[in-house]
Amino acid sequence: MKDVAISKISKVVPEAVFSRMITLRRDLHKHPELSWEEEWTSARIRRELDALGVAHRVVAGHGIIADIEGVDPRAPKIALRADMDALPITEETGLEFSSQRKGVMHACGHDGHSSILLGAAEMLLARRPPVGVRLLWQPAEETADGAQAMVDAGALDSVAAIFGGHLDRHYKPGTLVVTPGAVNASTDLFSIEIKGRQGHGARPHEALDAVVVGSLLVTSLQTIVSREVDPSHPSVISVGSFHSGGAANVIAGQATLTGTIRSQHPAVRDHLHRSLKRIGEAVGVLHQAEIAVEIDRRTPPLVNTASMVKLARRAAREVVDEADIIELHTVNMGGEDFACYLKHVPGCYIRYGAQVEGRESFPAHSSQFDFHESALATGAAWLVEMAHIAGQRVADGDDLKGGIG
Repeated sequence: MKDVAISKISKVVPEAVFSRMITLRRDLHKHPELSWEEEWTSARIRRELDALGVAHRVVAGHGIIADIEGVDPRAPKIALRADMDALPITEETGLEFSSQRKGVMHACGHDGHSSILLGAAEMLLARRPPVGVRLLWQPAEETADGAQAMVDAGALDSVAAIFGGHLDRHYKPGTLVVTPGAVNASTDLFSIEIKGRQGHGARPHEALDAVVVGSLLVTSLQTIVSREVDPSHPSVISVGSFHSGGAANVIAGQATLTGTIRSQHPAVRDHLHRSLKRIGEAVGVLHQAEIAVEIDRRTPPLVNTASMVKLARRAAREVVDEADIIELHTVNMGGEDFACYLKHVPGCYIRYGAQVEGRESFPAHSSQFDFHESALATGAAWLVEMAHIAGQRVADGDDLKGGIG
């Protein structure tokens, strides 16, 4: 806390609440758990909710739904969401509260997100919102299927809108990054099975080399984005694994390629899928190999509508100065399953500036990742303001689906 004074933080979050948020964040950081394994994490958060007297229930494995009553208990609720899971990474930060679990680390800030939401809960209890607030602690964001599991479990029942955010080390503490349009890409996976014909390495004419076929596929797939997609629409096709063969003198008869497809535009997303299948089939015909392409559609692009961004900026102005409300500096091709909630209700997803001086070069999903803890206060305060501002619109009869005047 060297460069952000406690006195400044206390303007948006009471010092005692902020202190409890830091304690919880560091405890969660020491005990990270992978997607769908968040048992300890969930229990730790639920103990805090019990202490606050907030009713809650467990759903979707270890997910938590907690409701805070508003002035109008009959009106639809405002939902606020955090994620809980960690990553299979060995921590190398040197922090005094480093992970105590070998090979698992909170390298994306979900420990912070969980603490932010709990801090918001405590402040909402002290300042009753216009309508009820639903708090969601979601499992399995990193595997991109936790949000849908929460939806299936009823997380959005009687909910008018949903809001959330992500700690971001690209931006300075005290900033809120509120951006219209696409802020995360779709995250689809693909698998390509190649069946050739195994043979002796000295007699290639008797075999059908799956390595050669797969190598052509790898290079051919790179032409989809570079030659078929409008450069103004950010897109990515990456081959992440290529498995084939087992001996130096044996021509491989089979190969498997896997990878990811990213796009921020629905039409481009569909085009990438069609082109990947087309090239797979064509390479198979060219080499007389059997090729099977499977595409697993995962999370859609996360798109903030202009009306929800307008509302989010109103809330941000209650927390930080106008100059500290900014937009993304660069296109973000990372995925975020918060997009699954937005298929059902309106909402907005922002970023909390959390850069640590001297550690700017360490990205998320890195063994060296850390964030500035002052961002916990900024994030919690923004969520509270969102609950009040959006909640008041709902209380006034606005369903938030038709835009913000």
